[in-house]
Amino acid sequence: MLRTQKLFLIIILLIGFSFLATAQKVIYSEPDRDDNISNNFMIIGKLNNNCLIYKNQRGDMHSIAVYDAQMKLIEKNALDFLPGKIISSEFLAYPNYCYMFYQFQKRNIIYSMAVKLDAKGKKMSDPIQLDTTEISFFASNKFYSVIFSEDKQKIMCFKVNNKNDKKHIVTTSLFDKDLQLIHRSEIGIQMPDRNDFLVDFVLDNSGTLFFIRAAGTAQNDNITKITLFSKEINASNVSFTDLKVPGIFLDELNVKMDNINKRFVIVSFYSKQRRGNVDGLYACYWDQSKSKEQTNIVSFSDELRAEAKGNNNLKSAFNDYFLRNIILKKDGGFIIAAEASYTSTRSGMNSNRWDSWGGNSIGIGSGYYSPNAWVGDFGRSSMAYPFGRTTNFNDVTKYYAENIAILSYDSIGKVEWTNIINKSQYDENTDYLIGYTMVNTGDLLHFFFNVQEKRNNVLTNQSITSEGQINRNPTIKNLDKGYDFMPKYAKQVGFRQIIVPCQFRNYVCFAKIDIN
Repeated sequence: MLRTQKLFLIIILLIGFSFLATAQKVIYSEPDRDDNISNNFMIIGKLNNNCLIYKNQRGDMHSIAVYDAQMKLIEKNALDFLPGKIISSEFLAYPNYCYMFYQFQKRNIIYSMAVKLDAKGKKMSDPIQLDTTEISFFASNKFYSVIFSEDKQKIMCFKVNNKNDKKHIVTTSLFDKDLQLIHRSEIGIQMPDRNDFLVDFVLDNSGTLFFIRAAGTAQNDNITKITLFSKEINASNVSFTDLKVPGIFLDELNVKMDNINKRFVIVSFYSKQRRGNVDGLYACYWDQSKSKEQTNIVSFSDELRAEAKGNNNLKSAFNDYFLRNIILKKDGGFIIAAEASYTSTRSGMNSNRWDSWGGNSIGIGSGYYSPNAWVGDFGRSSMAYPFGRTTNFNDVTKYYAENIAILSYDSIGKVEWTNIINKSQYDENTDYLIGYTMVNTGDLLHFFFNVQEKRNNVLTNQSITSEGQINRNPTIKNLDKGYDFMPKYAKQVGFRQIIVPCQFRNYVCFAKIDIN
């Protein structure tokens, strides 16, 4: 009997160890000699159980690499239909195909194009022209923007003509998921103040477009006025309403479309004085069905400031924080994640939030968070230029990425709980190894980032529960030496799976991580 019990215990332990090994399994792709550190890449997603990654070499060589479930390269397909250099590219992934949206200039015409690709990155049909614009200059920056509804059933291509300071022209082309045109419109938006600007275009599941006209006291300064515009699916005009900004100064706006509760959510840090210390969080809800606004302003407590401040004092505790993620909850509330980040140079030219305002890279997370269900979008991706941020060789720039503040708010904008993930990261002349990625598994929010151990970067995972409890998970043990992870460029490709780019010697490769 005793021997049977011992045998049973051994079997249970072996099963447990096997589960742990599987739960933290990391699979690397082989370094490709063409994937040197100067190339750009984009993780498209997982299609038919294959991982697709777009790669761009020397600006005019485009391809899609197809990796199987074991991250073995099975195909590499050249996108030879592209016209050499393109201005921009982005992807929208579905279970067994994806769209590539791209722009290019030929003579004096800007073309906005889309092409449907299969699960191996091969062209399924000829490219579709979404829109064109005649210009008299050489365009080096993105001219059109493409946005998608959360359910991926509506796709919009739009542009903003701001030549006239008093009236901006917004041209929109709305398509269904098969890229059949639903409606095209050209709308004039009055810009009464000299410092007015249009931001944050969002498309809801019904095809209604929302965007904001904001105004401040000067360019790249605090926002003091907000007007919300909306255009219904087949409308050729817009409705608008002025939202309340009650005597405070807002930072960069961050918006989300709450399709479940039919609400438009605007979140921003605020100050009581122009260019003052960050005092708290501004949250504004616009109820579509009731055409009703609800605004709440919550100042940060001294207790939270003490946890978050790092090397700052209490008053300036949040001055280095930028909103990175907004996670909507099914009850109408939301969770935000904000990261402290800044730069410094040997010459003493240190950055502050006003240097980054309007240009800081804000990654707004998608999906609903609840203890029992996750509703999200794994489809959208953005280009990574991890090796493009360098500085003058005569002056070394240090990039810092420090604590992550996670705050949960209820459906009327009141604080439910707060917590801080402590980290301290820095690098010289580039920031591709610092920062974090957030992964939503429904029961937990996971934060992956590098920690330095004996001069080596080691990927770690800390998670937070729906009640705000932080789990400091053990460092992932089966990481191979010589791989430096770039977690800020990772992409969630499944409910419990992410693809993380990493540097191996002078090459870029990719790791698939299954999350327990």
